Amino acid sequence: MAERLAGLPGIKAVALGGSRARGAHRPDSDWDLGLYYRGELDLPALEALAAEYAGEPVEVAGPGGWGPWVNGGAWLNVDGAQVDWVLRDLDRVERVWQDCREGRYEVGMQAGHPLGFWSPTYAGEVALCQVLADPTGGLSTLRTQTAHYPEALRTALIGAAWEADFSVANARKSAKGGDVLHVSLCLSRAFGVLAQAMLGDARVWCVNEKGALATASRLPSAPADFTDRVAQCLRGLDEAAVEEAGVLVREVRLGLSGG
Repeated sequence: MAERLAGLPGIKAVALGGSRARGAHRPDSDWDLGLYYRGELDLPALEALAAEYAGEPVEVAGPGGWGPWVNGGAWLNVDGAQVDWVLRDLDRVERVWQDCREGRYEVGMQAGHPLGFWSPTYAGEVALCQVLADPTGGLSTLRTQTAHYPEALRTALIGAAWEADFSVANARKSAKGGDVLHVSLCLSRAFGVLAQAMLGDARVWCVNEKGALATASRLPSAPADFTDRVAQCLRGLDEAAVEEAGVLVREVRLGLSGG
């Protein structure tokens, strides 16, 4: 499939991503294929190939069809296996990688990413992927580069941990009035920012909110019972929970390099 995809107009490389690329998959895990393209895509050709593999018509969302960051793609069922095609603009991925090297990143709104889409995800996906087809060698070169986590990005993510304190302060105001929605959003944001800072400090690429807390909790810098304490705060959503969140934020920030 990867070889045939790489032969279509615009597709420059295909990579296996997600849990299967990292060897952390379950038997029922999806197969995530990153389709790295430049310029215009031949969507009818992509849909024809998808229909051939799926045995039925498949809609392929073009660039921007799924939002500003998760660019587009298709969901296929191939012989009972779920295969996801995810489009990635290779020019944009390369620009994001340059930003990461210079300590810059963005967080954008994106469906399916409740804590926002953190732009270093693009670089992390390349670093952790398995290149399946790469006729021009561009993706393989980028993968070699992203094997080295940029120190400037690490510094930037550690520095951004201040937002966790800010989010807890906002939650504190809403907890007094029993506004559980706002409290939950603020605390989720605080813990999400902390996880990004902790993983960045450890030079670990974070490619999704899913699993980020568990990964962060295994780091040497994580406070004892980190996951359980976060869960308690998110279950409570009252003034006591907010105060405990504040304590946890301070503990984590003290454990970060330069904290």
